[in-house]
Amino acid sequence: MDLPAMDAELISTARLDLIPLSAAHAEEMAEVLSSPSLHTYIGGEPLSPDALRTRYERLVAGPSVPSVTWCNWVLRLRAESCLVGTVQATVTEAGSVAEIAWVVGVPWQGRGLATEAAQGLVSWLARKPSVHTVAAYIHPRHGASAAVATAAGLTPSEQSQDDEIRWQRATRP
Repeated sequence: MDLPAMDAELISTARLDLIPLSAAHAEEMAEVLSSPSLHTYIGGEPLSPDALRTRYERLVAGPSVPSVTWCNWVLRLRAESCLVGTVQATVTEAGSVAEIAWVVGVPWQGRGLATEAAQGLVSWLARKPSVHTVAAYIHPRHGASAAVATAAGLTPSEQSQDDEIRWQRATRP
């Protein structure tokens, strides 16, 4: 089943602009995401600017499966006029479930930016008529991500995937 149209659009919060991802962000984002510690719970390793550009081109092109849509943003901290991280939403099940994720570069962590970005993303998704559930998969030892999920209104469920717990919240009664 084809999904209702849902494209990433500019989302503004108190301190951040969530800007739809483009391959042009790769150079700056490679630096933002360069710390190996960002991969402690998600695996992988930092990508070079060229590898990140290739990944971003693939993300912007979208999935080949018509029942899935990808929305990806970079986070621009307005006060410092720099990119500081990303958020994403993978929308499935005829648009009713949005699985989200976030990452903020190490130099900007501990300032509430991931929380602010996740709250902005969840609010945006909640305004989409087709989205009924927002979910995130979080490693049980990743306290910072659990705190972000809690602040965004998600609660842990009994479901898990790849050793991560599914946190979720309904956007519709």
